[in-house]
Amino acid sequence: MDESDPTICFDQEGVCSHCLAYDRIHRELPICAAAAEQLRTIVEAIKRDGVGKPYDCIIGVSGGVDSTYVAYRVKELGLRPLAVHLDNGWNSEIAVSNISKALTTLGIDLHTHVIDWEEFKDIQRAFLLASTPDAEIPSDHAIFALLYQQATRLGLRYVVTGLNVRTETHLPAAWSQGHWDFGYIRAVHRQFGSGRIKTFPHFNFYDYVTGKRHKLAAVNVLDYMDYSKKEALVVLQRQLGWKDYGGKHFENVYTRWFQGCYLPRKFGFDKRRSHLSSRLCSGEITRAEALSELAHPPYPVAQQEADCEYVAKKLDFSVEEFSAVMAAPLRKFHEFPSYHRVVQSAGFKRVMRVYQFFKYDLLRCPRG
Repeated sequence: MDESDPTICFDQEGVCSHCLAYDRIHRELPICAAAAEQLRTIVEAIKRDGVGKPYDCIIGVSGGVDSTYVAYRVKELGLRPLAVHLDNGWNSEIAVSNISKALTTLGIDLHTHVIDWEEFKDIQRAFLLASTPDAEIPSDHAIFALLYQQATRLGLRYVVTGLNVRTETHLPAAWSQGHWDFGYIRAVHRQFGSGRIKTFPHFNFYDYVTGKRHKLAAVNVLDYMDYSKKEALVVLQRQLGWKDYGGKHFENVYTRWFQGCYLPRKFGFDKRRSHLSSRLCSGEITRAEALSELAHPPYPVAQQEADCEYVAKKLDFSVEEFSAVMAAPLRKFHEFPSYHRVVQSAGFKRVMRVYQFFKYDLLRCPRG
């Protein structure tokens, strides 16, 4: 990590705040026999809840390492998942092939939600015009909203994710904010987009305030395993015919461009620093290996230029408009209306205090 994270700080021994946070989180995770026992208990609960249903859990698949390995291990654990994929119009051929090969081999059913491209294109254009580092938030938000919507539709309680501490902890808030905040997405679209958002999968204000989504159990299954990305790659390639796509989340063309070109060039944010730092803390790589990888561009410069042309054309930007996007002054999450801003406002806090008072009073002294 470096000064591109404006909030990074160090203790007296020179250990950065991200590594200290990783250590705290890691200490809370079960290890060895305890992890295996907890995982066994979770699996049994998922199976019980799925009795009489066509599936017992939902998993998300993108064609990437983490999600494909989750599919492999979930099936190995004897679960009956429904795989859900959001096609946002940017899938690489490798990702589509990886999903097809893996799920066919494992015998897992797939539900693919093809997003309304014109609507989604307008949202993506709006975020690039807004000039914040959060232009990937719409995809992330829609993916998780879709997972929870499908779980609710099927009467399932469990969403099994590929999120994990070992590869995804060192992420500065300044680099990416508003993942759960549809209020933010809608505000950016209203200012820089056109038309109305009608079909985009999302969490509403009630979901945001009440944590409705948390009524479903999200299981980060990889945190209960001795997960190694290197070892997972070998397993997937041998067992499922999986093919590498060259970088974390690079199975999606837009994400490849966003993480490997747009963020470093426009904001100076190289997400490899975050991913490599997490893997370094987990003992999977050495500092020398991480620094060696950072000495090279995120992916070939010629491919970056080709991706810039492709993204501009697909999102209907002229050459001049796209150049203006890349050169526009930087803006931040807090500059836009959002659910977060509403929840943090003094007026909303007063309303919630009154609500909690009367809620408690009614529970303590039931009337009628």
